[in-house]
Amino acid sequence: MFFIPGILVSVATFPGVIVHEVAHQLFCRWRRIPVFDVKYFQFELGAQGYVIHAEPKDFLSSFLISFGPLFLNTLLCFLISLPALIPQTIFSESPPASMFLIWLSVSIGMHAFPSTQDAQNVWKKAREEIKNPLALLSFPIVIVIYVANMLRFFWFDAIYGLAVGFLIPGWILNHLPF
Repeated sequence: MFFIPGILVSVATFPGVIVHEVAHQLFCRWRRIPVFDVKYFQFELGAQGYVIHAEPKDFLSSFLISFGPLFLNTLLCFLISLPALIPQTIFSESPPASMFLIWLSVSIGMHAFPSTQDAQNVWKKAREEIKNPLALLSFPIVIVIYVANMLRFFWFDAIYGLAVGFLIPGWILNHLPF
């Protein structure tokens, strides 16, 4: 195992950071939560980007805003990589455009997991609305997010991005009936 500073990983996978922040912002807009400031990417230690918004009024808004990147980044990672893998899987060719799209896909997938701050926000709101069935279901999801963030040291985010953007679409394409 070797160590690469997080800022270098962020620069190499900057599209994923941008999509992550766009996801937070989109879910704020969809839930009509005012956004005060957005930084899609920055070269500073700590947060690679951020969205500062008003406090969500209900649990569903908090859940969607915090976990929006998990949904959007994962979906985009898969959807971008699936057609990009067709030339390699079916024709055994690797055109530069496909390689670019696979890098883009994995970059986006690597940044799917919400931050521990996002998980804390959902945890706090879920405790306030403990009778809400979605709030109850969110507790194990929050724990998974905490674990995923701890496992980033072991490249779990990269493994997730590769799985969603390379392994799963590749498996699907290899099992098509043609």
